[in-house]
Amino acid sequence: MKFFPMFLRMQDRDVLIVGGGETAAQKARLMLKSEARLTFVAPELDIELEALVHEGKAFHVSGAITPETFRDAQLVFIGTGCPGIDACLHDLAKLGGALVNVVDQPHLCEATTPSIVDRDPLVVAIGTEGAAPVLARQVKTRLEEILEPRLGDLVAFGGRMREAVAFRVPREKRRGFWRWVYTDAPRKLYARGAEREAMEQIKAAIEAGGAPSDKGAGQVSLLPVSATDPDLLTLRAVQRLQEADLVVCADPSFAPMLELARRDAERVIVGQDHGTEDWLLSDQRNVVLEDFEKGARVVWLVARRDAERAALGLPDDVERVPAVRV
Repeated sequence: MKFFPMFLRMQDRDVLIVGGGETAAQKARLMLKSEARLTFVAPELDIELEALVHEGKAFHVSGAITPETFRDAQLVFIGTGCPGIDACLHDLAKLGGALVNVVDQPHLCEATTPSIVDRDPLVVAIGTEGAAPVLARQVKTRLEEILEPRLGDLVAFGGRMREAVAFRVPREKRRGFWRWVYTDAPRKLYARGAEREAMEQIKAAIEAGGAPSDKGAGQVSLLPVSATDPDLLTLRAVQRLQEADLVVCADPSFAPMLELARRDAERVIVGQDHGTEDWLLSDQRNVVLEDFEKGARVVWLVARRDAERAALGLPDDVERVPAVRV
């Protein structure tokens, strides 16, 4: 990974766009979605950029360009339309200490602009490090289809309710509450335009101390694995890993699959953390049952040949998830 994906707070930060034509306008349209302070650096501006300056949405610098021009900028876009001039301006911007994006010259970019799916405040960024912009657009199109247009409004409402949830919903029920909000009735209601009904259900659930479907018990998902390649995992198996509070690997060879688990999920690798596979039948496996009784979601990756043995003593409603595509 040459470019580390990260979201930056842009409020009151200076962003310079060098160039006064259509290329600069494209970057301006992108940055106007943020709260950054925009400055155009060019002798002349086209009518779109001039209008932004007149409306007070950007500043204009038309004088000589030196390293000092870029001194306080957090991010610089360079797109004059001339590759040679852009390369020279890149050197000046680096002398000024700025983070630079040179349009259509990936080798001169310290920062790249991803394809964006905007459901503010939910934002999805897709990048290929400049290697496949067409593919990034294809992925963006697919995500636009998956993420309904009203989803951002639901996310914003959920953000306003977080303090109330922290006060009224017990800690052990909060993840289940938010899972219900974003996968169950509230999201479906929002998607079809019934925002008021969705808000009423969310508020009622907060007053009740948890999601209506939360019975207090957790879930144990048994994933019988026959291959160690994470790319072969089924969609449902990946979903369970990303929802898990505890992930148990019954064989160290399954460890690569843990990369798909929720980042802050607890991990136990049998054979590395707890001796041998005899752990499957030892008292130490009670950690699974204890976490389940506390309401945790537990995912257990076991070899297919050991699935029946692993299931002994687990809750009767243990979920068996097809783990590998065949």
